[in-house]
Parts: sequence; C-alpha cells; structure tokens
Amino acid sequence: MSPRSRNAAFQAPQPPPAEPIIENPAARLEAMYLHIWTTSMHNLPFVNAALSVEAVGFRRWNSTHWSAVGPSLPAPGAGDAEHESGDWVGAVITPWFINLFILPGGGNLWSDRRSGERCQITFPIGPLEFIADYNPSAVIPSYQYCPLFAPPSQIASQTAARAAATAALDAMFSRICEEDPGSKPGNTTAAPDPLRRAFFRRIARR
Repeated sequence: MSPRSRNAAFQAPQPPPAEPIIENPAARLEAMYLHIWTTSMHNLPFVNAALSVEAVGFRRWNSTHWSAVGPSLPAPGAGDAEHESGDWVGAVITPWFINLFILPGGGNLWSDRRSGERCQITFPIGPLEFIADYNPSAVIPSYQYCPLFAPPSQIASQTAARAAATAALDAMFSRICEEDPGSKPGNTTAAPDPLRRAFFRRIARR
C-alpha cells in the first residue's frame, strides 16, 4: 500500500490563527445559532421545538485557575483581572443539540485545529474530548465543542435544558475524579473514557 493510499480522502485545511474574543461571546453565539435555527433547521424532523437557542454560563478559564485543592472558578461573565486572559468556556442550547463550547480568549486551553479534528482538553474533572469547527463566514468562525445531547429529544423544556447545561458545567469544574488523581488541566492526548463516564453520570444525577 502506497503512502498516498493511506491518507484520508479529505482533510479540512488548517484554519488561520483564531483571534482572541475579548467580550463575553454569549450574545454572538445566540445570534449565530438563532439565524441557523430560523433559516435552515426549524423544519427538520429531529429538532425539539420545546427548546430555544440560549448560551449558558460562559466564563473565562485556563489551567492556572486550578490547584490541588480545587479550581478557582470565576462566576459566569466574570471579567476581573485574575481571569480576563482565559479562554471562554460555556454551553449552548439549541433545538438540535446541547453542547459544551470552548472559544479562544487568549488563554492556554485553545489550540487552532482543522474542522472535525478531535482533541482532549483536561479540566478539573479530567480530560474531555472536544471537536474543532471552523467556518470563516460565521459570526464566530472558530470554536470547539463537546456534545452533551444531540439531538436533545429527551429534554422536556428549556428549564430542563438549562439545568442540564448548568449541571454539565458544574461537573466539568468539579474536583478531579479518583480514576486519575494525577491528571492536570490543559491539552492532552490521554484516554478520557473513565472520566468521561463519570462526567456524564454526574449530569444524569442532577
């Protein structure tokens, strides 16, 4: 087998370096996905019409906010000097998904990656897998997401969706799970399965 035949049939181009987002991106994310909802998604059969577009709990964070006794976590939207250089972390609810998001904010979580490329990013709970996306014409061109519910057909209301997204963020910044007590936050290639299972168990119990 030649080296050429072992290559993937398609590989997305490497995006340009992402510009750090200075202001809380929640309103821009809501506008971006509301446009998608009204123009191309609202008639599809798998959407949950009980849900609406909402960005939840966005705040800056990077690995320097973590310590062995637990994370130093700013409140959503916090802009104090201690946290103003971190990348943006939060959740987005739409009628077709509920996902965790990381957006570039000048911190040490973000790395520029091709669309579809997966990476492990370690939070206090442990490593979670995020998927990169890049659309140069979008309101926010570059982001990375971790799917929670896609589609969110089992979510009965916007209140329940908001509670699930908030529980996911709370779990994400909880202490490191016992399965990997030596893990440190940041980008990693470690296998995330035990911690990911514990992560979703915590959400299910909320």
